[in-house]
Amino acid sequence: MTNPCIICVAITGSLPTKENNPAVPITISEQIESTQEAFEAGASIAHCHVRDDQGKPTSDPDRFARLKEGLEKHCPGLIVQLSTGGRSGAGQARGGMLPLSPDMASLSVGSNNFPNRVYENPPELVDWLASEMLAHDVKPEIEAFDLSHILKAHEMWKAGQIKDRPYVQFVMGVKNAMPADREVFDYYVYTVKRLFGEDAPWCAAGIGPKQIVLNEWAVSAGGHARTGLEDNVRLDRNTLAPSNAALVRRTAEIAERHGRPVATWQQARQILGLRMPKAA
Repeated sequence: MTNPCIICVAITGSLPTKENNPAVPITISEQIESTQEAFEAGASIAHCHVRDDQGKPTSDPDRFARLKEGLEKHCPGLIVQLSTGGRSGAGQARGGMLPLSPDMASLSVGSNNFPNRVYENPPELVDWLASEMLAHDVKPEIEAFDLSHILKAHEMWKAGQIKDRPYVQFVMGVKNAMPADREVFDYYVYTVKRLFGEDAPWCAAGIGPKQIVLNEWAVSAGGHARTGLEDNVRLDRNTLAPSNAALVRRTAEIAERHGRPVATWQQARQILGLRMPKAA
């Protein structure tokens, strides 16, 4: 049996700028165009942040609404995943877009260090974000920056705070957080299977030059892969990535090399237990 590989494209993030790479999409229209190209290249999930008029990160629900509407129009079937990350806002403002009922939203269930700050995810905020996702039928993607985050997701699932079996994404390569360590990665995979079942879907993301490393590890181990300009603006040390689509195509080539077809949006929705869009 084949095991399709879901490709998630993280299109913008909170940090990359045009100065880092001119291809980074900042405005809503740029994001929609870049995502459409990545969707056509094989991405079935778009992980989305929005920026204000000065290009700074924001959690503005109106901007998220415009982006979601544009993606649903130009990329029918695409899984829209909105970020509740802490670089874009503080407190409950981080979840202000959840009433839009996107297909998915990121959920960090614990705190950790970032390059120059503490990424704070206090328990009361985590509980509130999870409750909002339940209320608005949004599937969380658990952002696991540490082993404890996987175990916390299991605790929340057992307590009914997460409705369906969690979809866990390992994030490795963030400075001062978990490095890209293969033995730790393998233990993450083992832990997900032990806690959530052998067939539980999972994903991995690598930051900067570790992006292609984590793509390779995840695809070869039967997981799913995240790529995109949010995490990495280069194809290699000397070459800027010309687009999100170029990074998606690179990940698709890795999947092909390992004998795994790239998941269609229909397959991705089935694997993740997501509703089909009404217009599909």
